[in-house]
Amino acid sequence: MDSSGIAAFAVAVREINPDVSNVERIDQISALEGLKSAVCAAQAVISIDFENAVRDERRRRGVPNERLSKGVSAQIALARRESPNRGGHLLGQARMLVDDMPNALELLRTGVLNEWRTSLIIKEIICLDREDRRYIDEQLCADPETLRGLGDKRVRGKAYALAVERDCAAIVERAKKAPGQRAVTSRPAPDSMAYLTALLPMKDAVAVHATLSRDADTIICTHDVVERSKNQIMADLLVERCTGAATATTVPVGVVIVISDEALLAGGHEPAHAHGYGPIPAALARDVVADAIENDAAVTLRRLYSKPSSGSVTAMESTARAFPKSLATLIDLRDRWCRTPYCNAPIRHHDHITPHHAGGATSEHNGAGLCEACNYTKETPGWSARTDGTPGQLHSFELLTPTGHRYRSTADPTPRPLDVERRAS
Repeated sequence: MDSSGIAAFAVAVREINPDVSNVERIDQISALEGLKSAVCAAQAVISIDFENAVRDERRRRGVPNERLSKGVSAQIALARRESPNRGGHLLGQARMLVDDMPNALELLRTGVLNEWRTSLIIKEIICLDREDRRYIDEQLCADPETLRGLGDKRVRGKAYALAVERDCAAIVERAKKAPGQRAVTSRPAPDSMAYLTALLPMKDAVAVHATLSRDADTIICTHDVVERSKNQIMADLLVERCTGAATATTVPVGVVIVISDEALLAGGHEPAHAHGYGPIPAALARDVVADAIENDAAVTLRRLYSKPSSGSVTAMESTARAFPKSLATLIDLRDRWCRTPYCNAPIRHHDHITPHHAGGATSEHNGAGLCEACNYTKETPGWSARTDGTPGQLHSFELLTPTGHRYRSTADPTPRPLDVERRAS
């Protein structure tokens, strides 16, 4: 089935008959779940066929071996509407399935495994050599009944047990290297909250949690605490011990909030944007500013001009090769995240959409904020980008891949300033 046939089949799936019995509805749900798994298996096989074809073509052109797969996972990510990082994981998973795990691939095709549970197996055996992976694939996936009906934990547990049995030294070595991946990250949560996540060695994570829990219990026992739960006290203790301040409003770390003049000064309701977080209600943004002023924190007001009609920022240009700090800041505030479609990684590079060596200006219109990986990918042969739209409208550019596919990236509007003409009328 070619791409047009697949598209036609997708249209047919949308037209499922709703006038059926509940028994049929459950059968439909089950059949669609199996279809999802079969589609994932097909994507894995096609992805490897695509990578192999690209590598063969580049090898004929004399491209060095270390660059044969450059940009392949980024193209797959765009096609699957995933981030480049996720695209790399999906391609690696596909390679293991096709090369080393034919039985798992068949269980994915037939719906016994879904893509997530397949990935759990792969994570447990990825550190083993090819012979061991094939052995575990045979033991775990040759008979469909071995995994049928098992949940995530049991599937992962079986894979881990076989990995330890097959090569305990490799598992121990991986565990020794794991602390090198320790990190602290944050990501948005509902209701203008955020998740702060620490990936730590098990003993450290347990010690941190146990200490916070112990000290929260002490506070509860020695103070008349009625307004805070234990979890709330633990969260407050974490903030205090990390920042040295009793409340986050007194922490001497900059929080950049983009808010319209109307929302800040005239009680407007257009959402503000907290840089590195996302949109927040205007009222909450005003509270953050007011709390900072009340606690004598340094508050800086920087004017960012945008058009009331579109929310696009005004143009700014430089004759320098690199983006000046003020222009880079403007691009950061406009783009917010990496502008490659579906990426959303933090901005690390300020890229000339039309390259500087090709006459591209160092300007707001020709600039885009990209993460490091996406910027390097864009510089590989066959990739290009070009601005579209016009200055004064929402910033937009088109990304072209080596296969000729086009993907548009459009910046979100900034909070609109007070429309004086509209208010006067």
